[in-house]
Amino acid sequence: MLDKVVIANRGEIALRILRACRELGIRTVAIHSEVDRELKHVLLADETVCIGPAASFQSYLNIPAVISVAEITDAIAIHPGYGFLAENADFAERVEQSGFVFIGPRAETIRLMGDKVSAIKAMKSSGVPCVPGSGGPLGEDNEENLAIAREIGYPVMIKAAGGGGGRGMRVVHSEAHLLTAISLTRTEAGAAFGNEMVYMEKYLENPRHVEFQVLADTYGQAIHLGERDCSMQRRHQKVIEEAPAPGITDEQRQRMGEICAEACRKIGYRGAGTFEFLYQDGEFYFIEMNTRVQVEHPVTEMITGIDIVKEQFRIAAGEKLSYRQEDIEIRGHAIECRVNAEDPRNFMPSPGTVAMYHAPGGPGIRVDSHLYTGYTVPPHYDSLIGKIIAHGETRESAIARMQTALTELVIEGIKSNAPLHQDILRNAHFRAGGTNIHYLERMLGL
Repeated sequence: MLDKVVIANRGEIALRILRACRELGIRTVAIHSEVDRELKHVLLADETVCIGPAASFQSYLNIPAVISVAEITDAIAIHPGYGFLAENADFAERVEQSGFVFIGPRAETIRLMGDKVSAIKAMKSSGVPCVPGSGGPLGEDNEENLAIAREIGYPVMIKAAGGGGGRGMRVVHSEAHLLTAISLTRTEAGAAFGNEMVYMEKYLENPRHVEFQVLADTYGQAIHLGERDCSMQRRHQKVIEEAPAPGITDEQRQRMGEICAEACRKIGYRGAGTFEFLYQDGEFYFIEMNTRVQVEHPVTEMITGIDIVKEQFRIAAGEKLSYRQEDIEIRGHAIECRVNAEDPRNFMPSPGTVAMYHAPGGPGIRVDSHLYTGYTVPPHYDSLIGKIIAHGETRESAIARMQTALTELVIEGIKSNAPLHQDILRNAHFRAGGTNIHYLERMLGL
């Protein structure tokens, strides 16, 4: 097993990684910015190194600084968590060129799946169902682009090849607006991602967001851990996730899960990953693959009993997968609420000092959070301050346990979106299951 690991992240995921390291007997090095000295995982780590000012580009996104930490502390590996450098192929490449283990896929795999056009091509060749589209980047020939859109059928979506997180996308409902949309998206993509390449897909009007968790080792073995439903979104950002997805049959799960596992084998995938799909009218359409651990990985852990982060470490250490597909059993239902430091009505960030914090508990409740009384939430980073996960024998019991947990949660001194979660859990359409990705915004009148 890896002897010492640099945790190249912050907040709840950094604490999650540290706890996995403790269970595996791995020593930890926590990097932190100047404003993050009091983060819980920093206070608990075996070693800590400040790598720069609060601004991310001067600290958590500073590749030379992160690799230097591994060098000066004699670490063996670097775990990027999610966000920041987790899906940066150049970072993964430089980590391994510097003689360290990158806990994630190979750089060429991250690069392949990070470009949406190349990812779609790879998935099509691997037998993964994809959204009808241009099949490649759009050229400069206006007539050809108009013809592609007519063949696909309106509405269509123009998407940046290097985009992600809901950015670099534009829906077009008629031919009159297509060419302008392509031009605008190209310009925005170049400014935001340094890549002006765009492509076209059919715009599905009532889809759900269903994703499959996979694990793959360096020996060509790959398994899936079932699916999650992440359709409760605001501005393409997930708010509540659950597993398994309501209404997905065992046959669909086995068929699509094996398709994803086989795609991992064909592209030589290594580590934990997630295949994201739009699901509409009983059909799955691939949209992207996340080559990292997901924020919502705990719901899968709760229904399978598998520690995904520990598996990441074992795979990176060169071990074979600990499980075979026939070992995977779905038990009960799990729901995760993302708790953000933000106003629950207007969603404005709410940084500040936590005057009091009390985490909920009870049967089936898990809390992944770096909060504690007296901690100051800085204004410089993502507003996620924790996740509450509820597990029950049925979806109904998981919802009931989550509602109880939210009433027990105490966060004073800053605002949180806990009231929004309570509203969602009381909503009749959510309780029925199967709402689409647009439902929450319509519910909120956005």
